[in-house]
Amino acid sequence: MEQTFIMIKPDGVQRGLVGEIIGRFEKKGFTLRGLKFITVDSAFAEKHYADLSAKPFFCGLVEYIVSGPVVAMVWEGKNVVTTGRKLIGATNPAESAPGTIRGDFAIDISRNVVHGSDSAENGRKEITLWFPEGVAEWQSSLHSWIYE
Repeated sequence: MEQTFIMIKPDGVQRGLVGEIIGRFEKKGFTLRGLKFITVDSAFAEKHYADLSAKPFFCGLVEYIVSGPVVAMVWEGKNVVTTGRKLIGATNPAESAPGTIRGDFAIDISRNVVHGSDSAENGRKEITLWFPEGVAEWQSSLHSWIYE
């Protein structure tokens, strides 16, 4: 099974969308392995977004992520990275289909509610950064109803 990192950004937390977003991943059949409600500092945010450090929006992105609490999560399941990205929708909410998280709840690209790993490799890096203590090991009783 594959794992991915999903973060509900400060706008998603402030707008009360935490339960809705978690519910979408649960209803799809993915397993929650880790969850933290946390406010991060600039140094940590810069590590998380290090691959974007040369972009002109980097400083604004870091300022935004540290502006309020976020919900950091690890989700597990078959093709969870690709499917999770589909659940989230395009980075630009204007290009996100209705029914996706961003398509339903976001308007502005700089307030797009949620972050999701864009590859299994980046998911592993992000999980290691955000959950150095590891994540819960368990299997849902629904597993056999979701997977063959």
